[in-house]
Amino acid sequence: MTVYIRITVIVIIFCLVCAWVSMQPVQAAPAKNTVVDSFGRKVDIPSGIKRIACMYAFTGHVVAMLGRADDIVAVSNGLKRDVLLKTMHPAIGKALVPKFQGAINIEELARTKPDIVFVSAETAGNDAEAFKLDTCGLTWLAVDFHGMEEQQQAIALIGRAIGAPEKAAAYNAYYRSCIDRVQKAVSSIPLESRIRAYHATVEPTRTYPGNSLPADWLRAAGVINVSAQEPVGLLDGKHQVSIEQIFIWNPDFILVNEPGAAAFIKNSPKWSAIAAVESDRVCQMPIGISRWGHPGSLETPLAILWTGESVYPDRFRDLDMKQEIRRFYNDFFNYELSDPMIRQILCGEGMRLTKNRKKSKDSKGERKSEHSRMY
Repeated sequence: MTVYIRITVIVIIFCLVCAWVSMQPVQAAPAKNTVVDSFGRKVDIPSGIKRIACMYAFTGHVVAMLGRADDIVAVSNGLKRDVLLKTMHPAIGKALVPKFQGAINIEELARTKPDIVFVSAETAGNDAEAFKLDTCGLTWLAVDFHGMEEQQQAIALIGRAIGAPEKAAAYNAYYRSCIDRVQKAVSSIPLESRIRAYHATVEPTRTYPGNSLPADWLRAAGVINVSAQEPVGLLDGKHQVSIEQIFIWNPDFILVNEPGAAAFIKNSPKWSAIAAVESDRVCQMPIGISRWGHPGSLETPLAILWTGESVYPDRFRDLDMKQEIRRFYNDFFNYELSDPMIRQILCGEGMRLTKNRKKSKDSKGERKSEHSRMY
């Protein structure tokens, strides 16, 4: 009888436990974080991203802005040349560079054990490079953009992929506010009265056509971009343009991204008869985390503000660019800039290391970089 009672009690307890379990809410399986990259690929992102590879410099800037710089384990070499970025995040200087002349060393990349890899359109569009990434079983996303709206979409994509969508949304809201502020200030300027500008990127005679990010933000700043008015075929594959064509355009203003290019243009007899040079309106654009006006720049919102103020100063009397810069890096990078650093960003000098670190001595024995002699 005693054994029977014990068995009965056990059965009753078991039934009660089963009933209790059946009444508990069913825990749904974790939802997959599926994103669509810039090439339209649907990619399932693993949970708990901890190790990030940035094979495209822009993506490294964004990952740092979203608060994940210390999780970057592999980079393209361009990120190691950004002085301010390395000052903020010294760990980037120690990250592996598994990429040479556009090709990824897949063995080196795999050795960093990345949870996710961000690559450029050039890499994604190369079947051999994409095959290497797929064969190695890596989770990778292609990031590409050709205008301001697409750039914001790219930032939102990266934010979703690494679990920082709110920070990405905050940045994009600021981006749109900068566009609105500048367009409000310049909207009443008649088309015939707008400044005609030439934008030099990596070299004095290298620019970008109308279907590009630089052309887009220059339009937002109320500037007529002379190269954007021409057919795309006018420029070669590397967006080079002849000095003769620049003479034909005869721009009122010249903006340059690369340190040293403005000084070269101002001091070269070949450029002296161009209107912008004659009126001393050749300006080096600022350089912070990236070169502000560059086609892969994170600081496009600041470039729009700075260009508007530089070209139409009377319409931006209330804009304090130094304070704008201070707030930007404080809000989005959690970094307090010193006054000397802000001045250095604005002059654009000493903020980016040269590709070729070899040095030579001039006739006075002073050290001169290879970059300063490239023109």
